[in-house]
Amino acid sequence: MADDRFHVYDTTLRDGAQQEGLNLTVADKLAIARHLDGLGVGFIEGGWPGANPKDTEFFRRAQTELDLKHAQLAAFGATRRAGVKAADDPLVAALRESGAPIVTLVAKSHDRHVELALRTTLEENLAMIRDTVSHLTAEGQRVFLDAEHFFDGYRSNPAYALEVLRTAAEAGASVIALCDTNGGMLPDELADVVHEAAGTGARIGIHCHDDTGCAVANTLAAVKAGATHVQGCANGYGERSGNANLFTVVANLQLKRGFDLVPPQSLREMSRIAHAITEVTNVTPNSHQPYVGTSAFAHKAGLHASAIKVDPNLYQHIDPAEVGNDMRMLVSDMAGRASVELKGRELGYELTGEQSRQLVERVKDLEARGHTFEAADASFELLLRDTVDGEHRRYFTVESWRVIVERRPGGDVVSEATVKLHAKGERIIATGEGNGPVNALDRAVRLALEKLYPELAGVELIDFKVRILEGTHGTDAVTRVLITSSDATGEWATVGVGENVIEASWQALEQAVTYGLLRAGHSA
Repeated sequence: MADDRFHVYDTTLRDGAQQEGLNLTVADKLAIARHLDGLGVGFIEGGWPGANPKDTEFFRRAQTELDLKHAQLAAFGATRRAGVKAADDPLVAALRESGAPIVTLVAKSHDRHVELALRTTLEENLAMIRDTVSHLTAEGQRVFLDAEHFFDGYRSNPAYALEVLRTAAEAGASVIALCDTNGGMLPDELADVVHEAAGTGARIGIHCHDDTGCAVANTLAAVKAGATHVQGCANGYGERSGNANLFTVVANLQLKRGFDLVPPQSLREMSRIAHAITEVTNVTPNSHQPYVGTSAFAHKAGLHASAIKVDPNLYQHIDPAEVGNDMRMLVSDMAGRASVELKGRELGYELTGEQSRQLVERVKDLEARGHTFEAADASFELLLRDTVDGEHRRYFTVESWRVIVERRPGGDVVSEATVKLHAKGERIIATGEGNGPVNALDRAVRLALEKLYPELAGVELIDFKVRILEGTHGTDAVTRVLITSSDATGEWATVGVGENVIEASWQALEQAVTYGLLRAGHSA
């Protein structure tokens, strides 16, 4: 298990799951727990057993289905109710019987919350903390305490907020996490309060929300002020603006501050784990997320590319491989020769100076007419290959295509597309129906080509975006279409531009099919 001198504590399965639109099944929670354990976190908060059936079921199944190598499970719950002994409180019993070696208790540390939310006295709240912590530690469980609304409580009544910490520590709590529950703190003022709290002698942790955009910065400030236990959520999940992003916190502490938190080989899995968790949660990944986002080490400006060609560290704060990410070169109208040369090298091509010059000119000309290559790597690779080979790479040629949109009796609207192609010496005519013009064209192309190229059966159009370009207006505006396609091994994006949205779509679709055949290894 992880070193006890400094704790990395994940609360994705409980606090992170409170994010709007995020709904985890028990199987989802078990899968995420395995990913987090693979990263090497020390503690995984599984939920609140006894408060809802899903979390109770998670802890029951975790005992037989989770084989954790690094992490220990923590069960989350509250101190006993006012006027009831901890041994007699059914929710405390659920924590005791959860099978979790760690119990994290949430307790009020803000005097107004005690009086208005719990509707009890300040003295009884301290007794609730003391009784619950001592009862669970006597039962053999390790207890952490989350001091809820601590920083607001410290503003309101600092003496009482600090007394909550002393009471919990004296009763046997091994860590007291100070919670910025409303997420309103800034790093300098938070650090001052953490320093005061550490002066009580209790072991201090930190739990921050991101309502000011400072959750990660606040967490780092707390560590510098004496906290030795950090809490956060995968990918910054959580209600409102989210919690401190645990991946960013871990990477910053380990790579910037020299903390030995997770094994280096696990840190190199961080990007993969971050994206694997987004697949489980079905939350669109943030491409600009620090360290693990697909754009975290993406470079677009020609000035950057020129420097990176000399030394990648001139415009990168770490080697992306340390967190399992990659440097990416984006090609756009801002590109210079260095950009396209680096992008070509990324794709396996060593371009000559003349080829680079021609490619830069073609990119800038096409982007001036509305194309975008930073979002359409496949279109750029086809353009690059055309420049290197000196001719267009073709698997088929188009004689003509047409689309009819028909409203049928009953109100159904159906599109029908007919394509006439030439491929491998054959003239092929095929017709396909779809729920829209692009869908119909896609089906028609497949019908025409799948007998000659069976691999197309595994190619799928998974995303379709249309944008009306700036500087034009109304129904005669120039339109840009981006199509994302996939096969069994990956995804690629292509772009088309035209005054007719169907023409723009056809351009992107034709390139998508061409690139799919290129990936399949066919000779053009």
